[in-house]
Amino acid sequence: MTPVAIITGSDSGIGKASAVALAEAGYDVGVTWHEDRDGAEGTAKEVAERGRRAEVRHLDLTRLPEAAATVDELADALGGLDVFVNNAGIGHSAPFLEHSFDDWRRVLDVDLTGAFCCGQQAARRMVAAGRGGRIINIPSVHEHVPLRGSAAYCAAKGGLGLLTKVMALELAEHGITVNAIAPGEI
Repeated sequence: MTPVAIITGSDSGIGKASAVALAEAGYDVGVTWHEDRDGAEGTAKEVAERGRRAEVRHLDLTRLPEAAATVDELADALGGLDVFVNNAGIGHSAPFLEHSFDDWRRVLDVDLTGAFCCGQQAARRMVAAGRGGRIINIPSVHEHVPLRGSAAYCAAKGGLGLLTKVMALELAEHGITVNAIAPGEI
């Protein structure tokens, strides 16, 4: 049985690199996109060039919690779920005193609540399958290092770091390993 990985925000950057690396390691890959469908199709093509299957789905993390159903759609289409990479995220740059509530909420919803909802969906799927699995959350060095003009982003990534630790504690008993890999810390 071919292992399956799903990566959120895999239309470019870290998500795309993760999808290609997992395909090279023998995984079929679920690719998601929010604004760049062509980028996601390009990622899927690179996965296929490595002899693996790819499925592509739109994922809008501003539509929570229902958007997390995309995890199940991809797992059903690919025949399971062994690795889940929580990569999707956005940022917004504005000084703290000028940061609007709507922008604050949008960044936290996508970067933190989206990771919670999708990670929970993936974990439930893995627990039900009884084979364990791996969840990798992609925070940022800015979970520890403040960045001027990025209050919401830093708060969301800090929250994701702690969420990762709680997930690791609670999912270990099910054979699910949860880690965070922040770009710049590798």
